[in-house]
Amino acid sequence: MERVLDVLLLRFGLIAGGLVVLALLVFAVALGLKRRGRLDAARRYAAPAAQALSRCLDGRGVARGRGGVSRGGGSVAGSVLRAAARRLGDGGREQPRREREPGRGEPR
Repeated sequence: MERVLDVLLLRFGLIAGGLVVLALLVFAVALGLKRRGRLDAARRYAAPAAQALSRCLDGRGVARGRGGVSRGGGSVAGSVLRAAARRLGDGGREQPRREREPGRGEPR
């Protein structure tokens, strides 16, 4: 039993370490592109790919018989890719915030 737990812990450590290295690599590439002024061109190429991958991950849930998008919005990877596609699609600029309408009990 102890050996199984050791293998599981080792596997978790390798996966977590790989994700950290991947995140650092993506950050370094984005920083290098920004310094060279080529980030906008890379954004134009990456936006359709992120949208297509997001649709693919959402469709995979339907194929597995999960009944489509769940109340939570699908898989975590699909949610991350949808957020990335939105961010890439608007050129990296944040959308202006809408003014909130006063609710109950708030002065107008």
